[in-house]
Amino acid sequence: MAASAFLKSKLNLNTLQCIRVVAQSRTFTSQLSEQQLAMQELARNFTNEHLKPNASKLDLQARFPFEQVKRLTDLGFMGASVDQAYGGLGLDYLSLAVIVEELSQGCASTGMLLSIHNFLYANLVNEKGTEDQKERFLRDFTKGSIGCFALSEPGAGSDVASIQTKARLDGDYWILNGKKSWVTSAIEGSAVAVFATFDPELKHKGLACFLVPLDAEGVFRGKKEPLMGVRAATACDLTLEDVRVPRGNLLGEPGQGFKIAMGQLDQARIGIAAHAVGIAQAALDTAIDYAKEREAFGNRLTRLPSVKDRLSDMCILVESARLLTYRAASHVSTKNSAMAKYVSGRSAAAVADHCVQILGGRGLSTNYPAERHYRDARGTQIYGGVTDIQKRLVGHFLLKEHDAL
Repeated sequence: MAASAFLKSKLNLNTLQCIRVVAQSRTFTSQLSEQQLAMQELARNFTNEHLKPNASKLDLQARFPFEQVKRLTDLGFMGASVDQAYGGLGLDYLSLAVIVEELSQGCASTGMLLSIHNFLYANLVNEKGTEDQKERFLRDFTKGSIGCFALSEPGAGSDVASIQTKARLDGDYWILNGKKSWVTSAIEGSAVAVFATFDPELKHKGLACFLVPLDAEGVFRGKKEPLMGVRAATACDLTLEDVRVPRGNLLGEPGQGFKIAMGQLDQARIGIAAHAVGIAQAALDTAIDYAKEREAFGNRLTRLPSVKDRLSDMCILVESARLLTYRAASHVSTKNSAMAKYVSGRSAAAVADHCVQILGGRGLSTNYPAERHYRDARGTQIYGGVTDIQKRLVGHFLLKEHDAL
């Protein structure tokens, strides 16, 4: 059942509109709204039916989940927060975060690619694009086309102001030249938001953002990068050689690129935090299921104090990360999203490590999901902004709030 039909079966239209307004403006509480619970249920059912049974195979074969993405498109999840006028569901960010969390419990790769498509590409065009840009670069991206985000470069990751990709104005066109790294879903994608500098001496004030079709002349996709985790997702380099981009593809104004990028990264951290929480929950569930059945020293593992302590630690880490993530999705700010990503990434890695330890030798076997959770969790401390930078952001905005810089 499509998400819109599912919601209508739960709520009448007026109630849904009221809930959407309340969900976007309410004071934070850990209680999900009726709308958010409906989305959680729909995503959970999808995960149990279509992701969990296939996650291991997709991971081992490093195979992109085309079928799963098509089903997610039918549900409306590939345009979860996009305005309904352009084919989206018009959901709030917390609903989207809940969806990402549920999907990531079943298949971290699918959860991540949906998160990046929505939080970094679709939301960007929906919120910053002109009407013409939305028609050309958004409407189809709620119907199956995949969008990408190209910010990182071989020599510029966390240091966005050091971007070397050049943009030169030539009449009615911008000419782009440069190389981008780690562009998620670029192999399968249809368009990409590219960040380039039109004046390197201006540093971050010289950046601009362009919407570029991935089949444009001069755009070359590199080989699929072999990854340790989220192996069913793809990432590759993008090389731009004299790519002619119409002026109408410029998102915002020249010089606004840095601000646009930072705003999207605030959103992206929410998506990755939710992704990490989903992986952590999956690892906790795996450990509990195993400990309930395995016996040692005449008792189930759940009766052993050392195992109970590990499970308790795992539960505390998961719930703490979830609360921070929900708060960040309810009140978007750099500090909130940085805290959520910092804690969620570290928690996912710790919980997955506990999971492997509880399973013992089986935790190292690809016949069990523990090792996959362990590999998937590690990346959540890197993509979307490394953990070290998140901690510095928290400190900066904390001191700023107290007028202590």
